[in-house]
Amino acid sequence: MGDYLNPSSPRYEKLKKSKVFVDKTDIFEILNENLGKEKSFFCLSRPRCFGKSVTAQMICSYYARCQDSSSLFDNLKIASFDDYKKHLNQYDVIFINMTDEFNDSSCDVNKMIASITKSVVGELKEAYPQIDFKSPDILHKTLKEVFSQSKVPFVIVIDELDCIMREKKEDPDSLKQYLEWLKAIFKDKPYVGLAYMTGILPIKKYGSHSALNMFAEYSMTEPLNLGQYIGFTENEVKEICKQHDVAFNQMQQWYDGYSFKDVPHIYNPNSVVNAATYKKYISYWTKTETFESLQEYIDMNMEGLRDDIVKLIAGEDVVVNVAKFQNDMVTFKTKNDVLTLLIHLGYIAIKPDSDIRVDNISKFVVHIPNEEIKMEFRNIVEDNEKYSGVYNLISKSYDLLNDIWSLNSDAVAKVFDEAHQDHTSILTYNDENSLLCVISLSLVLSTTDTYNVIRELPTGKGYADLVYLPKQGVNKPALLIELKYDRSAQTAITQIKEKNYLQFFKDYKGEVLLVGINYSKDTKTHQCIIEKAKID
Repeated sequence: MGDYLNPSSPRYEKLKKSKVFVDKTDIFEILNENLGKEKSFFCLSRPRCFGKSVTAQMICSYYARCQDSSSLFDNLKIASFDDYKKHLNQYDVIFINMTDEFNDSSCDVNKMIASITKSVVGELKEAYPQIDFKSPDILHKTLKEVFSQSKVPFVIVIDELDCIMREKKEDPDSLKQYLEWLKAIFKDKPYVGLAYMTGILPIKKYGSHSALNMFAEYSMTEPLNLGQYIGFTENEVKEICKQHDVAFNQMQQWYDGYSFKDVPHIYNPNSVVNAATYKKYISYWTKTETFESLQEYIDMNMEGLRDDIVKLIAGEDVVVNVAKFQNDMVTFKTKNDVLTLLIHLGYIAIKPDSDIRVDNISKFVVHIPNEEIKMEFRNIVEDNEKYSGVYNLISKSYDLLNDIWSLNSDAVAKVFDEAHQDHTSILTYNDENSLLCVISLSLVLSTTDTYNVIRELPTGKGYADLVYLPKQGVNKPALLIELKYDRSAQTAITQIKEKNYLQFFKDYKGEVLLVGINYSKDTKTHQCIIEKAKID
C-alpha cells in the first residue's frame, strides 16, 4: 500500500467507528454494474461538507489490492450484493487529492503534474519491479505499460477535481493544461476499469464542450440516478434522530431543502452529523470559507442579480437558466451564471418538480433551502452597504410582528413607509408582487421559529396572498395577509371576507388576524387595517 497506489483509507475507517454513521455503500451497486464498461466514468460534484472525500476514500478502500477490507464492509449494505466479493480488493487503485498536490507544488500546475507523475510512477515501480518503464515522465504511458503486463484494470479516484478551476480561475492556460492532462489519462484508455472524480463544480466547459466528455456528470442541477448519494436522505435523517434522540422537525428546518426529481429531500450531511452529536441547531457552514465566497458573488449586480438575491432572502422563488454555465468561478455573462454557481455551492437549491424545459434549455425554480443557509445570507447583508436597506428592514422584524399581534396598524404602516425610503431596488414598487416581497422580507426573521409560511394559498373563491400558520406548540394567532396596490387597505379586508378566505381556517382552533395592506403610488404611503377574525 502506498500514498497513491492502493492507499489505505483511515478517514473512512474512523467514520465507520464514529457516533453518527450512515451506510452509503449501496452506491457500489451502480459502480460495479458499470465497471469495465463504457459507462464507467463518474464525476459527482456537490457542495462543501457534503461528504465528497469520505465517499472517495470509501471507494479506494473497497477496490484497492494488497489489503483485506472485508472487516470494513461485511456488515454494510454492499455485503448483500451478489458481486460483493467479486470486486472486493481486486483492482489497482490510484488516488489523487488535487488540493493537496496543488498546494504542495506552490500552486503551479506544471509542477503539480510533474510531482504527481513522479510520485505515482515511483510507487508503480516498487509494486512492479519486473517492468522496464520506458516513459516514466508520462503518467498515462506508464499506466498503459503496467496494465499490458498485469492485466489488472485501474480504478482511478480523483478528489477535489475542481481545485484548479477555483484557484486558477484567472489563468486559462493553466486550466487548459490541467484538463488536457486529465484527458490524456482517461480518454480511450483500456487500462481504466473505473474512474471516479469529485469536486464542488462540474467539469470545466469551453463553450458547450468538455475536454472530459467521456465522464457522466452528476451534479446539483442534474444528479441523474445518484441523487440519494449527494447528501443524507430523509429516511436516513429520521433514523439518525431516532438513534440520537434529537428532533427531526428541527433537523428538517435547519438542514433540509435540497431536492432532485426522484429524491425530494436531501440534507446537508455534515450539519446533520454535528447537530446530532452536539444536540445544537446552528449554522455549521460558518466554520468553512463560505462566508467570504458568498459575499463576493451576491455583490455582483448584473441584470438585477441583487433584486433576485433580495427575493430569495424574503422567501420568494426565482427562476434560473442553468444551461450556459461554464463550470467555473469567473465566466459570468449573465445573472443566471452567478445563480447557477450558487446552486452548485449549495447556497440555493432547486425546488421539487420545477424543471422547466423550453427548446431543451433547462430552467429551474430555486430558493434558499433552509435556516442554516438563510442565516448565512442574513449575516452577509448585515455588514454589506449594498444591502443596507434590506438589513434595516429585516432588523425591525420582531417589532413589526409584535405590532401586528397588538393590532397596531399605524405602526405597521410606518415600518413600510420607512422601508420605501430606503434605496433598495426591490422596494421600488410597481405592483402587488413587489409589495409581497417587501412584506415577506420584513417578517422573515421574526417568523422563522413561530410560523409556517404559505404564499398564494388557494382558499374560498380565490388565493390569499400570505398565510402564516403557527408551528406546533406555538400559542400565537394565525395571520392572513392581503395586499393591494393603489387601492385601499379596506379593499383588502373586504376581499378576504367576500371571497371567504377564512374557509381555510374552518378546522383551526386558534385566533386569526386579518391584515390588509395597501400602497399608494401617488402619496408613497402605506395603509394598514388589522382585524380579529370570527371563525364560524
